[in-house]
Amino acid sequence: MPGSVLLPYKGTRPKLAEGVFLASGCHVIGDVEIGEESSLWFNVVVRGDCNFIRIGNRTNIQDNATIHVTNSRFPTYIGDDVTIGHGVILHGCRLEGRSLIGMGAIIMDNVVIPERSLVAAGSLVTPGKTFNPGMLIKGNPAREARPLTEQELFEIDRSVKYYLEYKRGYVPS
Repeated sequence: MPGSVLLPYKGTRPKLAEGVFLASGCHVIGDVEIGEESSLWFNVVVRGDCNFIRIGNRTNIQDNATIHVTNSRFPTYIGDDVTIGHGVILHGCRLEGRSLIGMGAIIMDNVVIPERSLVAAGSLVTPGKTFNPGMLIKGNPAREARPLTEQELFEIDRSVKYYLEYKRGYVPS
């Protein structure tokens, strides 16, 4: 989309797979690879300048999110079918597939968010934390609150499908 920026860093350019959507105002920098059908919404910054960032297939990263890395220590990895809410900050962490990160959450260095997990809006996940799969993670500092319900697991999958459809409204046929 017009108004998005792909910038090389030290000769390394971002790589976008087929069907990736970048909304206006996105900046994708350096050693970044984005998987098929993923979408980055308005004013997202993905900065792979001092380490690498890998984003899986069908992942959506919503408006004003920032994704960065830790200087040669921790890259950022985001799996397939992940939803990252508005204003999220990810820094040198790993998000496994089919997880959802609520609006305004902050996930710091060397954190692993396992598959089928939900980080509540506004949560602060402090460095080095690991969790069990399928949990609601919330608070400041964030802790496991309880297992996710079947409805919450359904909503995680629904969010991915919704953003795939939403993206199609912006892409000319």
